[in-house]
Amino acid sequence: MRYIEWLFEGFLWNARLIVIVAVLASLAVAFAIFYMATVDVISMLVHLGGYSSMEGAERAILHDQTIKHVVQVIDGYLLATVLLIFSLGLYELFISRIDQADSSTASRILSIRNLDDLKNRLAKVILMILVVKFFDHAISMKFKSSYDMLTFAGGIALIGLALFLTHAAESHHFHKHVPENDDHRPKSAQKQAADD
Repeated sequence: MRYIEWLFEGFLWNARLIVIVAVLASLAVAFAIFYMATVDVISMLVHLGGYSSMEGAERAILHDQTIKHVVQVIDGYLLATVLLIFSLGLYELFISRIDQADSSTASRILSIRNLDDLKNRLAKVILMILVVKFFDHAISMKFKSSYDMLTFAGGIALIGLALFLTHAAESHHFHKHVPENDDHRPKSAQKQAADD
């Protein structure tokens, strides 16, 4: 019975490796979106070649189209970033720690310790995608009444509130985990500061 239990538990533990399918699929989609967004950037730059020689109305149309394309490109890159963080997070949580992440300067952003870390990082990037989407709709929005203006202002206020609450939660989380006496100076410098 002990041997059967050992085999079954080994099977259960190794079953977590199926997550590698989601990791590889997320990476593939992230690369695809990075590629599409980069092609869009190159195409946009090519179309801007004759911008300086255009007349007023034609230039205004191209200007508006370019702003919309820039917003779409930012949206694409942010979505690809979500998928990249998701794939790295799944790998670190279910497969193995990434040794290079611990020694990298980007480790604070990409290192995932638990499901809460993954959720928080994904939530921040998704919030930025929603902000970009709102900006994209705001560009083409036509104001026909004061109600439209009021709705637009309410949307901006809600975005500001969401960003404020996100920052406040992050600051609270940071102060909660940093001791009050967290002084990294040498003891002689601490003593000197105390004497002063």
